[in-house]
Amino acid sequence: MQSEPQGGPSSASVSAIDDARAAPAARYRDRLQIWEAALAQLERRDGNLSRARVLCFGLFLLLVVAGWLLKFSWLSLGVPVVGFAILVVVHERVLERRDAAQRAVAHYREGLDRLHDRWAGKGVTTQYADPAHPYSADLDLFGEGSLFDLLCRARTRGGEQQLASWLTVHAERRVDAEVITGRQRSVRALIDGVELREDLAVLGAAARVEVRPAVLIDWGRAPALFSAQARRALPVLGLVLPLLAIASVVVWALGMIAGLWSLLAVLVIEGGIYRALKDTLARAAGPADRHGRELSVLAALLARIEAEPFEDPRLVELRGALTSAGQPASQAIADLRRLAGWYEAQRNGLFAPIAVILMWGPNFAGAIERWRQRHGPQIAAWIAALAELEALSSLANHAFENPDDVFPELLGTTDASSLPCIVGEALGHPLLAREGCIRNDLQLVEPVRAHVISGSNMSGKSTFLRTVGCNVVLALAGGPVRAVSMQLTPVRIGATLRIQDSLREGASRFWAELTRLRTISELAAADPTLFLLDEIFHGTNSHDRRIGAEALLRSLLERGAIGLMTTHDLALAEAAEALAPAAINVHFQDDLLDGTLHFDYRMRPGVVRKSNALELMRSVGLDV
Repeated sequence: MQSEPQGGPSSASVSAIDDARAAPAARYRDRLQIWEAALAQLERRDGNLSRARVLCFGLFLLLVVAGWLLKFSWLSLGVPVVGFAILVVVHERVLERRDAAQRAVAHYREGLDRLHDRWAGKGVTTQYADPAHPYSADLDLFGEGSLFDLLCRARTRGGEQQLASWLTVHAERRVDAEVITGRQRSVRALIDGVELREDLAVLGAAARVEVRPAVLIDWGRAPALFSAQARRALPVLGLVLPLLAIASVVVWALGMIAGLWSLLAVLVIEGGIYRALKDTLARAAGPADRHGRELSVLAALLARIEAEPFEDPRLVELRGALTSAGQPASQAIADLRRLAGWYEAQRNGLFAPIAVILMWGPNFAGAIERWRQRHGPQIAAWIAALAELEALSSLANHAFENPDDVFPELLGTTDASSLPCIVGEALGHPLLAREGCIRNDLQLVEPVRAHVISGSNMSGKSTFLRTVGCNVVLALAGGPVRAVSMQLTPVRIGATLRIQDSLREGASRFWAELTRLRTISELAAADPTLFLLDEIFHGTNSHDRRIGAEALLRSLLERGAIGLMTTHDLALAEAAEALAPAAINVHFQDDLLDGTLHFDYRMRPGVVRKSNALELMRSVGLDV
């Protein structure tokens, strides 16, 4: 008689899930319709303004010809010139609003794609992938269609880095339950902030803030670039020398040759200052130079957060960090953006000669340096606050789009909760489409601390390990999990689902696996650890594999770890029997119906009693 599978939602719960997801979809559709209408209007204005600029230019040419042939006053050219200039300014603003509308439309379309399981990911997060990390590659945390790709809505590198850190830190240390619970409270407070997340996705003149946080922070913390004497002399020279240059030009224009010699003398002095301060000026401008559009986005994001009436204590604390010398961080960054824009103006080919005469570079580099001395030490706090808010907002967005997911209960580390445990009802993989996502229960709690999972090929063993791992990572980051309920203690994590050899390092797959297993053992020796071991030691013979697997499992359990171990080798099921009741056997199975293999992906108690390897070989045409 077939044993009963563990877990799986009922038809009633599936209907409830569909109803819960209808509300976010309705809000997204409403906002999408508003933004699509705005985008259509802005695109029409864009086209009209483009045609108006062409007409203005045509009128200018017509008046030039008419002025030459009919002796019209050349002053009439001012009409199309002024009109064209006004149209350029208006058109630029319309284009900025159009770009914002395009980002808003993309924001809601991507949200609807996620809600309807049409999302495939962008694949722009590979910079955080680390093949040597104890579990990130194994659980598909980064890359196209990854968990990070699903979660992250940050527009700054700092926000991305913060969220990536929350997902991967469990290889380095165990996060306190109180910290995670605090994050849950903040995420809950942000769930209904659809308009806030919209603004964070849309505001500013650029799509992303690419400047690296560490570059800005190091620049802000660097010691003064100018000596005390230079700081006193430079503003004076920056005012006096340009005035002397202008006066010299006026004198020369009046026909006095002395003006020319005076101008040349001023230019020589200014040239000497430029040569002496060339490197210092570049360092003074620092990352503000050439990143004006990104700074405008940063200022807009900060201003939006400063205006949000948070009530959650942690969110209020983060908002409170966005000040410096009594000035809001957004205003300070906006001031830096303006100074950087003025500094960059000297690169304009037409203005460059005038900029040299006016000591433009030293004047605005000095102004940026004074800004840095006043606000630079606070940049790290601003970036950290914005990064944490973006990471929390990303988790809140995931919670909003998945109202059927639950926030797990974090257990402490004292008394009855001192031993690690994970209990989940109807766990599902957060990256799988809900339709067809089979859920299973898990109970890793005393006295049972390990499951040895047997089963045929393609029956769902590795997917279940990733299901558990991804949900634990989500839970410890402070986000909701794909389950009906979940309780767990904070743990460190180690996995062996995607071990690869390395030609560059001269390491075989088997050696890479041994190295990873050593890392997991070291984690377990230091802190409560969750291990996820997939088909370990299959690069060796059955005898050595069975002895090695049983010894490793015993060692991990003795060190207080909990976890799952999959196997094709039924002899390894004896390891669970030898370690009972700390370890038990469970399995996934398949059925051969009319020559076709069928999988239900349900986890059942006990050891699997058959293999499908030969059937799979025959299904692809192999003669076996």
